[in-house]
Amino acid sequence: MQPQEPLTILIAEDSAADRLLLSTIVRRQGHEVLTAGNGEEALDVFRRQQPQLVLMDAMMPVMDGFEAARRIKALAGETLVPIIFLTSLTESEALARCLDAGGDDFLAKPYNPVILAAKIKAMDRLRRLQATVLEQRDLIARHHDYLINEQRVAKAVFDKVAHSGCLNAPNIRYLQSPYALFNGDLLLAAYTPAGDMHVLLGDFTGHGLPAAVGAMPLAEVFYGMTAKGYGLAETLREMNAKLKRILPVDMFCCATLLCLSAQRRSVEYWNGGLPDGYLHRIATGERTPLAARHLPLGVLSPQAFDDCTEVLPMEVGDRVFLLSDGVIDTCDANDQLFGVERLRQVFAANREPDRLFEDIEQALQAFRGEARDDVSMVEISLLEAAQVHAPVPVYSDSGQSCPLDWSASFEFRGATLKRFNPLPYLLQLLLEVHGLRAQSGALYSVLAELYSNALEHGVLGLDSSLKRDASGFARYYELRNARLDALRDGHVRVHFDVVPQGSGGTLVIRVEDSGNGFDVARVMDRPPDGIRLSGRGVSLVRQLTRSARWSDDGRSVRVEFSWEALA
Repeated sequence: MQPQEPLTILIAEDSAADRLLLSTIVRRQGHEVLTAGNGEEALDVFRRQQPQLVLMDAMMPVMDGFEAARRIKALAGETLVPIIFLTSLTESEALARCLDAGGDDFLAKPYNPVILAAKIKAMDRLRRLQATVLEQRDLIARHHDYLINEQRVAKAVFDKVAHSGCLNAPNIRYLQSPYALFNGDLLLAAYTPAGDMHVLLGDFTGHGLPAAVGAMPLAEVFYGMTAKGYGLAETLREMNAKLKRILPVDMFCCATLLCLSAQRRSVEYWNGGLPDGYLHRIATGERTPLAARHLPLGVLSPQAFDDCTEVLPMEVGDRVFLLSDGVIDTCDANDQLFGVERLRQVFAANREPDRLFEDIEQALQAFRGEARDDVSMVEISLLEAAQVHAPVPVYSDSGQSCPLDWSASFEFRGATLKRFNPLPYLLQLLLEVHGLRAQSGALYSVLAELYSNALEHGVLGLDSSLKRDASGFARYYELRNARLDALRDGHVRVHFDVVPQGSGGTLVIRVEDSGNGFDVARVMDRPPDGIRLSGRGVSLVRQLTRSARWSDDGRSVRVEFSWEALA
């Protein structure tokens, strides 16, 4: 047992004899003594000397011990300065008054040196314990402030990454209510080079910082591959492989990834583990579920992962509604869940499509639910193609070293056509030509249209007229996937020819396929139809290029872009 360290003890006693007696006892125990003859003197000595313990007589002139004790405790603040009352009082109420005034113990007269020493030691232990608790509290508070500051910095970076896309687009409305400082739900949106919009709603297991850890690499893959023109399947495969590689085995990400195309008037989607989304058709009020048919991202190995997407037709003004399970799992005071049925009732009761999102928000508020998890909702409406303004990529070089006189030819055969999308690679090659960069959106749209026509109508022999209505639209993509899986032969050839011309240049693209061709004249003569879901590709290509000509019964197409050098 360690010897007790000497203390500075204040003795406040109006009796000179008792004061001398106590001083002698306390000094013999190894402590330093300060004395006062009344409460006011005791208060003055405490202010100047800051003793560690006080022996206080209850009944003193000028200021009694009760008042002096209250003031000393106020001056000490959080620091524990034990006060032992010296009293001849024996009544219970009088003794209780000593404790109410701030006393920590009392010692009855006449004084017993052994009991006094024991009480001083006990009070010193309490004083040291209190000091240790305060020190640890302050240490924890400093550490907490440090962690909060780190989290704020991390969240600022996270928010900049997560919101660097087009969430502020006029056709997107969303609500995110995090259960903790970090949101385990992730909402991303970005334009492809062709002006299509990719949207991802993800929900990582858990919430807070651990759940948000996977969001940064997921956002990096999403934005990077979307900007380069990769489709949903390639993006999904890369996201799944990355999460599988970096996340612990008990973490994964339920997600819905979709592509809204104003040009094709369609939505392509993949749902892995999130609650059903909905395609809400304005004209009919019909709601088509975007059902979860896949396991979440990060669960399956790359070899076992299923990237199969589904495609549905949309019309201008139609809306896609996505939600995380935090919406469904919101519960009221009686622990009843908001649930899918209440959500469907809100859909059914809606009479103003523009207010659907607000109706759902109000229904959640009226339910007076308490969130058990991060809550996220997003509504995306389809705009006219002319209303979509995808940002033009920014490049740092001046174009002085770009290639200006070259040609290249590619032939993609059966095994490659089944599993490889060459469009991002081809686009990146063309964008090395500085003069073409301002036309990147149109360039990608034309490339995508020509390649998909060559593959789908040429090599796979699909009839575009199937897409005349919603059921045919779904049938078209079912046949596409089936024929692609069974593909053995066939080819698509792509030729580029870049030629300087005056102060600018010309790009000629030729695409050829091994299919049976089509009646070019009939398609060219077809009048524009804003309702029909098929036959829009030829018209789009003609609108976006300087010239477009089909030959060899539609199996070959030649388009031309031109540009002028910037001053």
